[in-house]
Amino acid sequence: MSIQTGQAIPAASVSLIDADGPRSVRTDALFAGRRIVLFSVPGAFTPTCSSRHLPGYVAQLPAFRARDVEVACMAVNDAYVMQAWAATQNVPPALMMLADGNGEFTRALGLELDASAYGMGLRSRRFALYAVDGIVRVLQVEAPGEFAVSSAEAMLAALD
Repeated sequence: MSIQTGQAIPAASVSLIDADGPRSVRTDALFAGRRIVLFSVPGAFTPTCSSRHLPGYVAQLPAFRARDVEVACMAVNDAYVMQAWAATQNVPPALMMLADGNGEFTRALGLELDASAYGMGLRSRRFALYAVDGIVRVLQVEAPGEFAVSSAEAMLAALD
């Protein structure tokens, strides 16, 4: 069963990519005391993720920051792939890039996707959530093959 609104972000380890490179962080600590929109993509460098999903959040980052909301992007990829993807997408330092290399956090959220039929193994479903002090306030999970409710624009509208 997937996480629901009103529930706490589960504790898991992910890699946060910053100017010094990747470092391990605990999700419960990362979300504590903050207002964060987390969006997750099936894979770095994949078509919709690279052409629409991540670029939308990069473009709308000032609108989130104006509302005192931080933004984080996550994928079930290793930290070095996420670091390279951030570089090719010109992701500003204010947009957190999270690598869930083994899918631990994705499984804890109950939002995993078996993409083995496409040679991709375990991945994350495409989703976005808004959490305040570690409690999920908004959860938008895409239907397979869709891209609408987890976009930056949809999440900005959900914050109103």
